[in-house]
Amino acid sequence: MRWQGGRRSSNIEDRRGSGLGRPLAVGGGAASIVVALLVMLLGGDPSDVLNGGEQGTTSGTGGSGQAVDPRQDPMKDFVAVILADTEDTWPGLLKPVGVTYQQPRLVLFSDMVQSACGTQDAAVGPFYCPPDQRVYLDLHFFDELDRRFGAPGDFAQAYVVAHEVGHHVQNLLGISDQVHSQRSRMSERDANALSVLTELQADCFAGIWAHHAQKQRKVLEEGDVEEGLGAATAIGDDTLQRRARGRVVPESFTHGSSAQRVYWFRRGLEQGTLQGCDTFNDGAAGTRGR
Repeated sequence: MRWQGGRRSSNIEDRRGSGLGRPLAVGGGAASIVVALLVMLLGGDPSDVLNGGEQGTTSGTGGSGQAVDPRQDPMKDFVAVILADTEDTWPGLLKPVGVTYQQPRLVLFSDMVQSACGTQDAAVGPFYCPPDQRVYLDLHFFDELDRRFGAPGDFAQAYVVAHEVGHHVQNLLGISDQVHSQRSRMSERDANALSVLTELQADCFAGIWAHHAQKQRKVLEEGDVEEGLGAATAIGDDTLQRRARGRVVPESFTHGSSAQRVYWFRRGLEQGTLQGCDTFNDGAAGTRGR
């Protein structure tokens, strides 16, 4: 990606070095399903990872006094540039539908972090918390994305950030509240299916960002799209389940299959419109890419 020299967002909170408490997130990070599967394999209840956490308030920078790895400084700069680019992209897309874009804050943390969605462990992966409108990211996740999931490259990392910002866009559009209300009245299987549609739309929104970032600022280089598609493939529920327990259980999907995630990311990338990302009302959304 051509990101060096780009504007850096001022909406970065650096809480690395602090340490806190226990997993979960709202709006799902890419690695949350991995943690849930591991908990299940160890005899625990995966819903403890996927569905809850005590409510809390965000705390200021500080904590355990652990040293911050200076090798992460370039990655912090990269994330700040990608966040700034999403800030430059979304206002113009939301204004025609009567929504004023409110910039989210992105919290960098290590190990554990306190959010309005509860105290979360880094193993949950990147996540978005609607009540405090913040994206939470442990930069070590990018190492995992490369080594563990086989999805290297800066655009793969940008896709992760853009996906979580996509959840913020859903929050501003009122989609997150609607999904939360509907899930509370559904069976577990139906609630999982609704979660899949939510995650696929966030993938599509990440594609929208990439479409307009390229159109307006020419940020993509050769191979970048393949990196994004590789990341979408690597974190599909079927791929993660097969890796964790050797078999796939589609009714337990919460993020979508690899093929579905690739399809919707590519759709956003190619069309660049909110209308093109309506996973909820696309009659074939549940089967796209299977």
